[in-house]
Amino acid sequence: MTKKIKIELPKIASELEKVNYQDIYYEEDPQLVNCMVLGARVDNEVMEKAIFSKVIFKNVTFINATFYNIDMTDVIFENCNLSNARLYEGIIHRVAFKDCKLLGLDFSEANLGNVSFENCDMKLSNFADGRLKQVSFGNSSLTSANFYDCKLSKVYFNQCDINDVDFTQTILKGIDISTCTFEQLNVSLESLNGCEVSSDQAIGFSKLLGLKVKE
Repeated sequence: MTKKIKIELPKIASELEKVNYQDIYYEEDPQLVNCMVLGARVDNEVMEKAIFSKVIFKNVTFINATFYNIDMTDVIFENCNLSNARLYEGIIHRVAFKDCKLLGLDFSEANLGNVSFENCDMKLSNFADGRLKQVSFGNSSLTSANFYDCKLSKVYFNQCDINDVDFTQTILKGIDISTCTFEQLNVSLESLNGCEVSSDQAIGFSKLLGLKVKE
């Protein structure tokens, strides 16, 4: 039985003030704290060093938005669209993405800790050169996602589509992908050392070694 990674949940008050996203422009530093944002459109936004802390975003679109060096702590995104958004070099801590559309979302060179993705469409998302510690992906599509040269620690993939994911230069020791589906992965055999796979997946990987498996 797969041991699920324990993820710290976002620490957010049960009652939050509903605000307009535009309120962020009235702050000396761009930040949203202790609030809820509903139904906003933040498409094509460009902002540097924004801070989101103890915030819930519901039905918000951040399509093609760019947040340089963003700092997010204790944040929930629910039914949001962050397709082609760029959060590179960000600090993402205790953040939950639920039922979100994250096509092409760019987390490259970001630090993610205690982050969960549940029921998300994450095709072509980019985590290259990132650090992921205590991160869970559940029931999500990661087709053609990029995990090039990532540092993974206590990362959990459960019932995900990881077809054509790029794990080049990423060590998968201790990472369990046994419940996931894929036809091919971009990964070296050395990087697979210690990775947890199902028996069917093991047969597929053995063929990469040139072995002929009799059934």
